[in-house]
Amino acid sequence: MDYQNRAGSKFGGGGVADRSATNADRRERLRKLALESIDLDKDPYFFKNHVGSFECRLCLTVHQNDGSYLAHTQGRKHQTNLARRAAREEREGKQDPSSLPGAYGVQVKKQTIKIGRPGYKVTKIRDPLTHQTGLLFQIFTHEITPGVTPRVRFMSAFEQKLETPDKDYQYLIFAAEPYQSFAFKLQSKEIDRRDGQYWTWFDEDSKNFWLQIMFKTEREERFTGVPGLAPLRT
Repeated sequence: MDYQNRAGSKFGGGGVADRSATNADRRERLRKLALESIDLDKDPYFFKNHVGSFECRLCLTVHQNDGSYLAHTQGRKHQTNLARRAAREEREGKQDPSSLPGAYGVQVKKQTIKIGRPGYKVTKIRDPLTHQTGLLFQIFTHEITPGVTPRVRFMSAFEQKLETPDKDYQYLIFAAEPYQSFAFKLQSKEIDRRDGQYWTWFDEDSKNFWLQIMFKTEREERFTGVPGLAPLRT
């Protein structure tokens, strides 16, 4: 700490530091100490929010810069919370204490940063033989995480909480990390899941995902499984 040019001190001499200067120097020393042992990219509690500030998910504190966060990690509050978290994990048997990184470290799954919704194309189709109508989805997942395959599921209107449930509609949900999951609102008709009518395909080279669905006709929905009715064409 530089003690020169303080009020009442001689040139080259050291004056008495006030409280703010002492705290600033302490934070700088803690930051330098933390830089030697902490990698922010691997810190599960380090989070940058939407306004550019930094948060500690363990202590629920907000910091204006990474230096302030690093100094916080060396403080008593953060170290105490780490010890409490480690003790609780050990007590509940969720983690082997011998595998903890460091004295009080705990392994926490880091959430994936979402990058928005992928592009898509939807085409209406019709089977010339069965006269069934359907949809062909093409999802452009060029930034998909390596090793991840897009997933889909159908959800009834009564499962979702965003809109007033309507029995005349259902939802088709797409999920592919790191993209945000999103859904298409479809008519509430039974899906024909026979081979050739319902299929998915993911192109590993172009990173495009394809899905075809065909809706059963009104006659098929009404009379499927009725004794004496001719079986569906496969």
